[in-house]
Amino acid sequence: PRTQASIAVSADGRQWVLLNASPDLRQQINATPELQPDRDGPPRNSPIKAVVLSNGDVDAVAGLLCLRESQPLTVYGSARVLDVLACNSIFDVLNPELVKREPMALGRPFAVVGPEGPVGLTVEGFDVPGKIPLYLEDEEKGTGGSFGTEEGDTIGLKVTADESGKSFFFIPGCSGLDDALCARLEGASLLFFDGTLYTNDEMIAQGLMQKTGDRIGHMNMSGPKGTLAQMAPLGIARKIFIHVNNSNPALRDDSAERAAVEAAGWEVSYDGMEVKA
Repeated sequence: PRTQASIAVSADGRQWVLLNASPDLRQQINATPELQPDRDGPPRNSPIKAVVLSNGDVDAVAGLLCLRESQPLTVYGSARVLDVLACNSIFDVLNPELVKREPMALGRPFAVVGPEGPVGLTVEGFDVPGKIPLYLEDEEKGTGGSFGTEEGDTIGLKVTADESGKSFFFIPGCSGLDDALCARLEGASLLFFDGTLYTNDEMIAQGLMQKTGDRIGHMNMSGPKGTLAQMAPLGIARKIFIHVNNSNPALRDDSAERAAVEAAGWEVSYDGMEVKA
């Protein structure tokens, strides 16, 4: 069993930045002492200083509602994603006097700043092939499979520690690899990548949903056009699948699919996984 796809990043072990805020964020905080308030600190203190959003999917934004207890933080997102928050008044429970919403200009690195100042991390957002969230689809714009998708709906993140210069990539949603993305990822030291499906039609085959991976905007792991094959030549040192759907047989430790994933040099993320650069 897995909760949904968020990761927490820190340069100093004290100030933490969330990459996406999943619907089960409260459960994740309860299971992670580093993300819990300081018992000796002031009321409603939190080590979570910022959230950086990669898309407007429910998986990425619903957990923001767990951060409504009047603690100051900064929420970063593309203009498109911040528009999603602005159009849904439920996110106004994040007190605008305490929670700043900062737009990311794609392709321009920025220092992540929390309530007390910079946290020692620089983030760059960049557009990746993807699709607008299902709940925002516009059937009238569905020609060619875009359903209203525009730049900024699905982005990847490059996160760099200011002091060491070490970096990693976080791309929890991606519908395919284009030349620009391959060039960006070549030789990377660490990558968290969309592991939603093992095969394009697995949810149809299991009777879960009448949509393929292509239709919902997620690349599958297997096959000649899958992630395992397409990323093999890129020389990425450490590759970890994240955002793995519960239909994906690679979640099972003893499955043939897991064996194939590991033989290709990939890991499957799990709750409580720690990675130190």
